[in-house]
Amino acid sequence: MPAVDAETAVLIVGGGPVGLTARALLARWGVRTLLVEKRTGLSPFPRSRLVNVRSMEIYRGLGLAARITDRAFAPEYGRIRFRDTLYDRDFATAAMVGVDAPVPESPVIGVLTSQDRLEPTLLAAADAPVRFGVELVDLVEEAQSVVAVLADHGSGERTRVRARYVLAADGARSTLRALLGIATTGPGELGRFTTVVFDADLGRWSADQPAGVYFTAHGSFGPVHPEGGWLWFGLTPDDAAHTDWPDLVSRALGPRAEVRPEVLRVQHWVMNAFVAERFRQGRVVLAGDAVHALPITGGLGMNTGVADVHNLCWKLAGVLRGWAGPGLLDTYGTERLPVAHRTLDQTVAATRLMVQVQTRRNEQLRSGAAAADPVELPWSDRYFAQLGLVLGVAYRSGAVLSDAPAPPEAPDSSAGGTDYVPTPEPGHRMPHLWLAPGRSTLDACGEWFTLLTPDPARWEHLPTAPWPVRVEALPRAHTEPCGLGPHGALLVRPDGHIAARWPAAPPSDATLRQALAAVTGSPTS
Repeated sequence: MPAVDAETAVLIVGGGPVGLTARALLARWGVRTLLVEKRTGLSPFPRSRLVNVRSMEIYRGLGLAARITDRAFAPEYGRIRFRDTLYDRDFATAAMVGVDAPVPESPVIGVLTSQDRLEPTLLAAADAPVRFGVELVDLVEEAQSVVAVLADHGSGERTRVRARYVLAADGARSTLRALLGIATTGPGELGRFTTVVFDADLGRWSADQPAGVYFTAHGSFGPVHPEGGWLWFGLTPDDAAHTDWPDLVSRALGPRAEVRPEVLRVQHWVMNAFVAERFRQGRVVLAGDAVHALPITGGLGMNTGVADVHNLCWKLAGVLRGWAGPGLLDTYGTERLPVAHRTLDQTVAATRLMVQVQTRRNEQLRSGAAAADPVELPWSDRYFAQLGLVLGVAYRSGAVLSDAPAPPEAPDSSAGGTDYVPTPEPGHRMPHLWLAPGRSTLDACGEWFTLLTPDPARWEHLPTAPWPVRVEALPRAHTEPCGLGPHGALLVRPDGHIAARWPAAPPSDATLRQALAAVTGSPTS
C-alpha cells in the first residue's frame, strides 16, 4: 500500500453549496471529512440565489434555516417581473410558489438569498478541515479506499490523501467526472453569459414592486442583498475583453434611466444542460453540477444538488459505520438519476416558457398594443410546477420496501406534476404534519430512522440494533392521512423519505429488524 500524507473517511472535492452541505451532513453523523476547493476562498459572486422549500427543510434539519432566513430577502421578493426596461411597468409577473408565501405542505418557506451569503453559513455549520486553493489532479482506487493526489496552487506542493470514499461536487466542468471517463447526455452548452454586480440607486423602479428577478428586453436585473447592490446578467458580448461594463449596464437599464452604475465584479459563465450517465463509479460518488448541469430558470440547479447529498450522506454514513452494506450506495444513483432527468426536462421547458413571454411581448408591441397591456402567461399560477417536482419526488430502489399494501384512497403525486399531493406511499417524502406546536413530522427525522406510530408501546420493544432508530408517537388525528390503523407504523429514512409502511400491527418481533436489513442492504441477520 503506497505511502500517503493524510487519511480521511470521505474526501469532498468542491466547496460550493453542495460540497459544504455534504460536509455539514456528514459531520452530523460523526463521519470524518476533508474538503478541498480549488478556488482560494468562498464565492464572492451572488450566483445561485434561490433556496427552495425542500432545501430549507434540509437546512432546518441542520439547524441552519433561521440563520439563512435572517440574511435573506423578505418573502415579497419571491416573484419575477417582466418589463420592457427596468423603469417600465410590468407587462407580466409570476410568483415563486413556496418562496413568496408559506405553503401548507411544508413547515418552512423557501428564500431568495445570494450564494455569497449562504456559503459562509454552511462553512460554519461543521468543524471539519477545509483546504482552499487545493485541487484534485489524480486518483487511484485501491481495494478498500481511494488515494487522491492534491495540488496546492499557493505552495506548489503535492500531497496524497487516502479516503474510504470521494464525493465529487466540483461543478459542471468536473475534474473527477473527466478522470473517470463518465459521459453526459443532454443539450450541452446553451449559451455564454455574463453577470455584472454593481451599485446604483434603482429603488424608484423597484421599491414598490419588489422581485427577485426583473426580466427585460436588454438582460435581467436583480437585487443582490437586502441592504443593497444589484446584478445584471445577459449574453456575453462578442468582444468581452474590451467591453465597457458600466456603459453596457447603463444602456441595458434603458435610455431614460440616466444611471451610471459602479461596477464591482464581472463573471463570465456557461449555461449548460446535461445529466451524467452514472452517479457513482467505484468509491467515487458525484453530486450537484458534476452530474447534472441545469439551466438557471426556476433556480433548481443548486437545490437539486442539495437534495442529492441529502440522499447520499446517510447512506455513506451507514456503510462507514457498518450498519449498511456497500450495495446501499448503488441506490443513490438509482434514486437520483431519474430525478435529474426530470428536472433537466422541466428546466429546459421552463426556459422555453420564458422565451415565449418575451416573444408574445414583442408581437404585442409590433401590433401597436399599449406598453402597460398585460401578456397572458404560458403557465399556471404554480411557478413552473416546482412543488410537484421538489416535494413530490418518489424513490424506487432497494432502499424502499414498496410491497406494503396502500389504501385505495391514497393519492400518488407526480414528480413532474403542477401540484404536490402529499402521500404516505413508501418512497415519497414524509408528508409534513404537525406533531406539536412548531414541531413537524419532518423534524422527527435526523441521523436515525424514525418509526412514526400511534401505538409506540407496540413497536418500542422490537429489536433494532445495530441500526439507529427512534420511535415517535403519531397523533391519532394523523393516522388516516398516513394510511395507518391504530397499531400501524411508518418507517422513515434519515433523508425524510418513507422506507416502509405497515397499516396494522407488526406481524412478528422480527418485522422491523428485517425491514431495516432489507432497506440498508445489511448483512446483519
